[in-house]
Amino acid sequence: MRNGPMQKSLTTEFLFEAVHYLAGIDPDLERIYKKYGPPPLWQRENGFATLLSIIIEQQVSLASAKATIRRLKERLPYITPQNFLQLDENDLQAIGFSRQKIRYGRSLAESVLNGQPDFEALTRMDDQQVSKTLTALKGIGPWSAHIFMMEALLRPDIWPADDLALVKAVQKVKGLREKPNLRDMHRIAEPWRPWRAVAARMLWWAYIEADESVVPF
Repeated sequence: MRNGPMQKSLTTEFLFEAVHYLAGIDPDLERIYKKYGPPPLWQRENGFATLLSIIIEQQVSLASAKATIRRLKERLPYITPQNFLQLDENDLQAIGFSRQKIRYGRSLAESVLNGQPDFEALTRMDDQQVSKTLTALKGIGPWSAHIFMMEALLRPDIWPADDLALVKAVQKVKGLREKPNLRDMHRIAEPWRPWRAVAARMLWWAYIEADESVVPF
């Protein structure tokens, strides 16, 4: 499977095939699969609402981000750039936005209204081009770009090496005394190419299932 033709976007069927492949080459991933089964695809829509949600998720707990997103959806059943810009700073702070994330959210909404990014065009770009396009936006760093590429564009070989939950999962699954640094994370994931985004899902799934207080999006 590793040397077979690359598929640009994951599907549920393709995810399952990749999980079996990874379980076959890595005993630690095999143990995850046998204990927890295949992970969810965790697919999100390719658009403004997802990118805004990822901004909300930056540097906060899953529970906190989920609560903010829930309140935002209660206020805006349709999360569009136009609707978002109608909320003032007091509205957004009451929902749970920090002042910094208010700036990021508004900047994103204005950029999208001006055609940046072109979400449809992202689907035709390679991973490097997508990353460059997204990180050019205010408030979108490598982590946010990686999560969007994994879950909205369903790219199969994205590896968000600086994701804290992923770091903790790798440490536990690989039996490491200390948290792996970025270099370690990339080294450990190298054999999982070109399916690192699938390996990340398996590790996240194990992390979530092992801790019932962690709620996935």
